[in-house]
Amino acid sequence: MPNVGTPAVIRAVKAAACPLRDGEEDYDSLMDRMGQACFVFIGEASHGTHEFYDHRAEITKRLIKEKGFRGVAVEADWPDAYRVHRYVTNRDGAEDSRSSLRGFRHFPTWMWRNHVVQNFVEWLRSHNDSLKGMQPKTGFYGLDLYGLHASIRSVLDFLDKVDPAAAQRARYRYSCFDHFGEDTDAYGYAAGFDLDKSCEKEVINQLLEFEKRDLEFLKQDGQVVEDEYFQLLQNARLIKNAEKYYREMFRGRISSWNIRDQHMAETLEAIASHLRSQGEPVKIVVWAHNSHIGDAAATEFGQQGELNVGQLFREKYPDDCFLLGFTTYGGTVTAASDWGAPAEKKSVQPALKGSYEDVFHRTRIPRFMVAFWNYEAAIGELKQARLERAIGVIYRPQSERLSHYFYARLSDQFDAVVHLDQTNAVEPLEYAQPLDFEAAETYPSAL
Repeated sequence: MPNVGTPAVIRAVKAAACPLRDGEEDYDSLMDRMGQACFVFIGEASHGTHEFYDHRAEITKRLIKEKGFRGVAVEADWPDAYRVHRYVTNRDGAEDSRSSLRGFRHFPTWMWRNHVVQNFVEWLRSHNDSLKGMQPKTGFYGLDLYGLHASIRSVLDFLDKVDPAAAQRARYRYSCFDHFGEDTDAYGYAAGFDLDKSCEKEVINQLLEFEKRDLEFLKQDGQVVEDEYFQLLQNARLIKNAEKYYREMFRGRISSWNIRDQHMAETLEAIASHLRSQGEPVKIVVWAHNSHIGDAAATEFGQQGELNVGQLFREKYPDDCFLLGFTTYGGTVTAASDWGAPAEKKSVQPALKGSYEDVFHRTRIPRFMVAFWNYEAAIGELKQARLERAIGVIYRPQSERLSHYFYARLSDQFDAVVHLDQTNAVEPLEYAQPLDFEAAETYPSAL
């Protein structure tokens, strides 16, 4: 571990730090830089911190209003996010912002069913409704691939309405999963170890059928419903990639992680292509964990062969991509003790000595931003590999170092970082049981 607690290092960070005072001007210096990019990635060091969600939402509002961003893509499954998309673009569907989030029914519901996200969704609906004439609306999209069965239902429900024969073919192909129910782990184990026939061929053939038929069965009164066709294709792509993900899940962590982030990158490319085809600017904000949006090549996981969506886009669009990370030293977080367990409000352990979070805490600046394109001293000091914390949806601090820290070169990982020294747990729209406050525990990260 480098000696990161030296006065020289802290002085370098303090010289580069731009204090945040909860004013509208806090992120003025970011707006011009971000506004030049086509893809802005905004991270979070945990899936359960109010301030990360709140600051990210405020930055995103400014990008939409001031810089013409036309899409918000989040670390969530396509069909769940598409319900929100229909609401914010004023299509038939949910009655209000709260009901638009009902698609997020599975663990961890608090990631998207929380008050900050609800308020942002309501703001986005109002913003879109205020646009005049043919001004393009800003959409809301999901990048993740866990919702295999939700996407199957979405495909079949749509085809039942527009093409019963196509629905019958799709139902037959997707019935390959039926004897596993909705237990994707059981399917992955059986298919991954050749204990049962995989559904790989069926899901690929179904996607190919949709791609070959193009828009012919979506013509209504001579008009092509391109958005509906796009969501159909995206669900079919999710099914194909999710099948591969679950099949690989028991073979190795790195391969399954890479499949997931490659799917996110593929989906983001598809959203950009869809917007471009409609004559809209390709300017999209991405919300995901730091571990997905910070350049993996600058972390120990990248050295082990992992990649992520931030790295893939930074390499492909070096001049059109901006990566912003968030960190915290302590406070509280909403997380579970085990996968599938109820949400709890947990204490966040003070950051480990020598970690980036510890160095930032020692500046004694409660909230600040460091932009790595401006300050050579800070860039040099933060290029050394040091510990960085990542809290996912599960938190057990008795194994904190093993479960929630990794080495990274922060100024290579991000273009800028926001540090909020003390933070609070995000407030879910509802809890599965009464909220208990307890000392934090960590494991595993579940990012």
